Amino acid sequence: MSTLKRIAVVTSHPIQYYAPWFRFVAANPRLDLKVFYLWDFGVNYQTDRTFGTSIKWDIPLLDGYDYEFVPNVSSNPGTHSFGGLNNPSLLARVLKFAPDAVMVFGYGWRSMLEFILRRPKALPVLIRGDAHFLCPTPFRLRSWLKRYIAQIAISRCDAALAVGVANRQFYLANSFPEERIFHVPHCVDNARFSTQGRTEVGQEFRQRLGIPEAAKVVLFAGKFERKKRPDLLVRAFRHIADDNAILMLVGSGQLESQLKQMAADDARIRFLPFQNQSQIPQMYAAADLIVLPSEGPGETWGLVINEAMNCGCAAIVSTHVGCGPDLVHGGMNGWHFSAGSQDALERVLADALADPERLRRYGEASMQLIQNYSFESATGGLLQAIDAVTASQRM
Repeated sequence: MSTLKRIAVVTSHPIQYYAPWFRFVAANPRLDLKVFYLWDFGVNYQTDRTFGTSIKWDIPLLDGYDYEFVPNVSSNPGTHSFGGLNNPSLLARVLKFAPDAVMVFGYGWRSMLEFILRRPKALPVLIRGDAHFLCPTPFRLRSWLKRYIAQIAISRCDAALAVGVANRQFYLANSFPEERIFHVPHCVDNARFSTQGRTEVGQEFRQRLGIPEAAKVVLFAGKFERKKRPDLLVRAFRHIADDNAILMLVGSGQLESQLKQMAADDARIRFLPFQNQSQIPQMYAAADLIVLPSEGPGETWGLVINEAMNCGCAAIVSTHVGCGPDLVHGGMNGWHFSAGSQDALERVLADALADPERLRRYGEASMQLIQNYSFESATGGLLQAIDAVTASQRM
């Protein structure tokens, strides 16, 4: 089981959450890793459709591991549509690398699905995604078709890498054998966030913003878009009668002007522009409580919660947020509320802000709990899956 394994990764584009993990995996003496990217977003300045601004991440995304950009022939490249990732040479390029197994990040784009269906049967495929059924959806032709494609794609894979509890249930619901599901948790660079998001960093950030040391800071960080429901949070917060509470909304997007109009007469609500990766930890360190009120099927995990927990934040998430069953535990480090319910969000917000000392304890518990969602644990699960599928190929 200690033989060097050549592992190919097929994924959409360089992502700030995954690139540090790829570096970590590449450093493992048991693995020879190569990443095949299908789009170059994030490497050069390009407009993010939902942030509404040009983005180039300011941390290295391509250092420390082998990679290749596969030519994308789509007339409208991106992850916004099935045909946005159209890379006809993908299979040939991966086979030229001669991997022992391939980890494919998703199946909802043309190139991923074609790869899964066309690759040689002797080449094991590990599927990694974060879909779940936490958000019930009414029957529509489009949703039925997506479910049908998922069942076909998953059934052709040799192992599923579950990022959490809800994602594991998704694979089981699609009749994937339980013994071939491996725990490879969603994670971020815990070391960077816990180091750069120290308490004193947060205090300095508060001082620069003129936020009193004793204030209780509630944070929303992300895209101001419909599915994330920052509008619901603003409405709920405005009903909290607590002059010592501050709501900090960090980001940009299509709802920005609407949100600012809603908050115009409440001095407790602050807006900060989009923060790049090097700036994010100080933002979390300045907060006491992170809130992700998403509604609908789009919030498959919510890695902002991982990041904030590393910096000592308690958390509130809606029942549609994929990471909720794993990372947010009532009576330990946070609260859940029924997605879309302003009354429910008001109640948990009021409860969270009522006891600053409990909020501090919850933040400390978050820092402990998130250590189980690390590069080490994800890589351990990946190694187990690789050993399992390559052993079965030898039989």
